Amino acid sequence: MRTFLQLALFLAITAGPAVAETARSPDWSLLTAGGDTLQLSDEVRRQPVLLFFWATWCPYCKALMPHLQSIRLEYGGRVNILAVHFRDDNDPVAFVNDAGYDFTVLPGGDDIAKLYGIWATPGILIVDADMTVRFDLRKLPERELPTSDKPPSHGRKAAYRAPYWAAEIRKALDAVLAGK
Repeated sequence: MRTFLQLALFLAITAGPAVAETARSPDWSLLTAGGDTLQLSDEVRRQPVLLFFWATWCPYCKALMPHLQSIRLEYGGRVNILAVHFRDDNDPVAFVNDAGYDFTVLPGGDDIAKLYGIWATPGILIVDADMTVRFDLRKLPERELPTSDKPPSHGRKAAYRAPYWAAEIRKALDAVLAGK
Protein backbone atom coordinates (compact mmCIF):
# COMPACT_ATOMS: atom_id res chain seq x y z
CA MET A 1 0.00 0.00 0.00
CA ARG A 2 2.85 2.40 0.83
CA THR A 3 4.42 1.84 -2.59
CA PHE A 4 1.08 2.58 -4.27
CA LEU A 5 0.72 5.85 -2.32
CA GLN A 6 4.29 6.85 -3.19
CA LEU A 7 3.64 6.14 -6.87
CA ALA A 8 0.37 8.09 -6.78
CA LEU A 9 2.12 11.03 -5.12
CA PHE A 10 4.96 10.92 -7.68
CA LEU A 11 2.50 10.90 -10.58
CA ALA A 12 0.52 13.77 -9.08
CA ILE A 13 3.65 15.88 -8.58
CA THR A 14 5.16 15.19 -12.00
CA ALA A 15 1.97 15.43 -14.03
CA GLY A 16 1.89 18.36 -16.43
CA PRO A 17 -1.09 20.51 -17.22
CA ALA A 18 -4.26 18.82 -18.40
CA VAL A 19 -3.51 19.15 -22.09
CA ALA A 20 -5.43 17.47 -24.88
CA GLU A 21 -3.12 18.46 -27.73
CA THR A 22 -4.99 16.68 -30.49
CA ALA A 23 -8.50 17.76 -29.54
CA ARG A 24 -9.98 20.27 -31.97
CA SER A 25 -12.56 22.74 -30.86
CA PRO A 26 -15.70 23.10 -32.91
CA ASP A 27 -16.39 26.60 -34.16
CA TRP A 28 -19.59 28.15 -32.88
CA SER A 29 -21.31 31.46 -32.34
CA LEU A 30 -23.40 32.65 -29.43
CA LEU A 31 -25.00 35.91 -28.36
CA THR A 32 -23.25 37.81 -25.60
CA ALA A 33 -25.24 39.25 -22.72
CA GLY A 34 -25.13 42.56 -24.61
CA GLY A 35 -26.75 41.01 -27.70
CA ASP A 36 -23.64 40.87 -29.93
CA THR A 37 -22.77 37.72 -31.84
CA LEU A 38 -19.50 36.17 -30.68
CA GLN A 39 -17.74 33.74 -33.04
CA LEU A 40 -15.15 31.51 -31.34
CA SER A 41 -12.81 31.38 -34.36
CA ASP A 42 -12.70 35.20 -34.43
CA GLU A 43 -11.90 35.34 -30.72
CA VAL A 44 -9.03 32.83 -30.78
CA ARG A 45 -7.37 34.71 -33.66
CA ARG A 46 -6.90 37.66 -31.28
CA GLN A 47 -5.76 35.72 -28.18
CA PRO A 48 -6.24 32.33 -26.51
CA VAL A 49 -9.70 31.81 -25.08
CA LEU A 50 -10.51 30.34 -21.71
CA LEU A 51 -14.01 28.87 -21.84
CA PHE A 52 -15.59 28.75 -18.40
CA PHE A 53 -18.78 26.64 -18.29
CA TRP A 54 -20.68 27.59 -15.16
CA ALA A 55 -23.95 28.08 -13.33
CA THR A 56 -24.92 30.52 -10.58
CA TRP A 57 -25.87 27.69 -8.21
CA CYS A 58 -22.51 25.87 -8.51
CA PRO A 59 -20.30 26.13 -5.37
CA TYR A 60 -17.24 25.05 -7.37
CA CYS A 61 -17.87 27.83 -9.91
CA LYS A 62 -18.28 30.39 -7.14
CA ALA A 63 -14.99 29.29 -5.55
CA LEU A 64 -13.17 29.40 -8.89
CA MET A 65 -14.48 32.76 -10.13
CA PRO A 66 -12.22 34.98 -7.97
CA HIS A 67 -9.24 33.01 -9.28
CA LEU A 68 -10.43 33.49 -12.86
CA GLN A 69 -10.83 37.22 -12.24
CA SER A 70 -7.27 37.26 -10.94
CA ILE A 71 -6.11 35.44 -14.08
CA ARG A 72 -7.98 37.95 -16.24
CA LEU A 73 -6.27 40.83 -14.48
CA GLU A 74 -2.85 39.16 -14.50
CA TYR A 75 -2.91 38.21 -18.19
CA GLY A 76 -4.81 41.29 -19.38
CA GLY A 77 -5.44 41.33 -23.12
CA ARG A 78 -3.38 38.19 -23.70
CA VAL A 79 -6.31 35.90 -22.86
CA ASN A 80 -10.08 36.21 -23.19
CA ILE A 81 -12.33 34.60 -20.58
CA LEU A 82 -15.73 33.62 -21.92
CA ALA A 83 -18.18 32.67 -19.17
CA VAL A 84 -20.55 30.21 -20.87
CA HIS A 85 -23.60 30.00 -18.64
CA PHE A 86 -25.58 26.73 -18.82
CA ARG A 87 -27.90 24.43 -16.86
CA ASP A 88 -29.29 27.35 -14.90
CA ASP A 89 -32.38 29.58 -15.00
CA ASN A 90 -30.92 32.37 -12.84
CA ASP A 91 -29.60 35.66 -14.24
CA PRO A 92 -25.89 35.23 -15.03
CA VAL A 93 -25.36 38.91 -15.86
CA ALA A 94 -26.68 40.09 -12.49
CA PHE A 95 -24.58 37.46 -10.73
CA VAL A 96 -21.36 38.48 -12.50
CA ASN A 97 -22.06 42.21 -12.11
CA ASP A 98 -22.96 41.90 -8.41
CA ALA A 99 -19.74 39.97 -7.78
CA GLY A 100 -17.63 42.53 -9.67
CA TYR A 101 -16.28 40.18 -12.33
CA ASP A 102 -15.70 41.41 -15.84
CA PHE A 103 -15.82 38.24 -17.90
CA THR A 104 -17.64 38.14 -21.21
CA VAL A 105 -20.92 36.48 -20.25
CA LEU A 106 -22.54 34.15 -22.76
CA PRO A 107 -26.01 33.18 -21.50
CA GLY A 108 -27.83 30.20 -22.95
CA GLY A 109 -24.72 28.06 -23.48
CA ASP A 110 -26.37 24.63 -23.12
CA ASP A 111 -25.79 23.71 -26.77
CA ILE A 112 -22.18 24.90 -26.65
CA ALA A 113 -21.53 22.76 -23.55
CA LYS A 114 -22.99 19.76 -25.39
CA LEU A 115 -20.56 20.32 -28.28
CA TYR A 116 -17.71 19.64 -25.85
CA GLY A 117 -19.47 16.93 -23.88
CA ILE A 118 -19.57 19.09 -20.77
CA TRP A 119 -22.46 18.06 -18.55
CA ALA A 120 -21.24 19.24 -15.15
CA THR A 121 -19.98 22.50 -13.71
CA PRO A 122 -17.44 23.92 -13.69
CA GLY A 123 -15.92 23.20 -17.06
CA ILE A 124 -12.74 24.91 -18.21
CA LEU A 125 -11.20 24.64 -21.65
CA ILE A 126 -8.40 26.69 -23.19
CA VAL A 127 -8.54 27.04 -26.97
CA ASP A 128 -5.60 28.39 -28.97
CA ALA A 129 -5.39 30.20 -32.32
CA ASP A 130 -5.41 26.87 -34.21
CA MET A 131 -8.71 25.91 -32.54
CA THR A 132 -6.86 23.27 -30.52
CA VAL A 133 -8.13 22.54 -27.02
CA ARG A 134 -4.95 22.92 -24.98
CA PHE A 135 -6.42 22.42 -21.50
CA ASP A 136 -9.42 20.56 -20.15
CA LEU A 137 -10.20 20.74 -16.44
CA ARG A 138 -11.80 17.29 -16.61
CA LYS A 139 -8.39 15.75 -17.34
CA LEU A 140 -6.76 17.00 -14.13
CA PRO A 141 -6.13 14.38 -11.47
CA GLU A 142 -8.64 14.68 -8.66
CA ARG A 143 -7.30 16.14 -5.41
CA GLU A 144 -8.99 14.71 -2.36
CA LEU A 145 -9.36 16.65 0.84
CA PRO A 146 -7.46 15.64 3.94
CA THR A 147 -9.42 13.08 5.92
CA SER A 148 -11.94 14.29 8.45
CA ASP A 149 -14.49 12.82 10.81
CA LYS A 150 -17.39 13.94 8.64
CA PRO A 151 -17.85 14.10 4.87
CA PRO A 152 -16.81 17.50 3.49
CA SER A 153 -19.44 19.80 2.04
CA HIS A 154 -19.35 20.83 -1.61
CA GLY A 155 -18.36 24.32 -0.44
CA ARG A 156 -15.35 22.98 1.46
CA LYS A 157 -14.29 20.75 -1.44
CA ALA A 158 -14.67 23.71 -3.81
CA ALA A 159 -12.54 25.98 -1.62
CA TYR A 160 -9.86 23.29 -1.46
CA ARG A 161 -9.79 22.53 -5.19
CA ALA A 162 -10.18 26.00 -6.74
CA PRO A 163 -6.61 27.22 -6.00
CA TYR A 164 -5.20 23.98 -7.45
CA TRP A 165 -7.32 24.37 -10.58
CA ALA A 166 -6.25 28.01 -10.94
CA ALA A 167 -2.57 27.06 -10.70
CA GLU A 168 -3.01 24.43 -13.41
CA ILE A 169 -4.92 26.90 -15.61
CA ARG A 170 -2.03 29.37 -15.27
CA LYS A 171 0.51 26.68 -16.23
CA ALA A 172 -1.54 25.85 -19.33
CA LEU A 173 -1.95 29.52 -20.29
CA ASP A 174 1.77 30.11 -19.88
CA ALA A 175 2.48 27.18 -22.20
CA VAL A 176 -0.01 28.40 -24.81
CA LEU A 177 1.33 31.94 -24.69
CA ALA A 178 4.91 30.67 -24.97
CA GLY A 179 3.93 28.73 -28.10
CA LYS A 180 4.57 25.30 -26.54
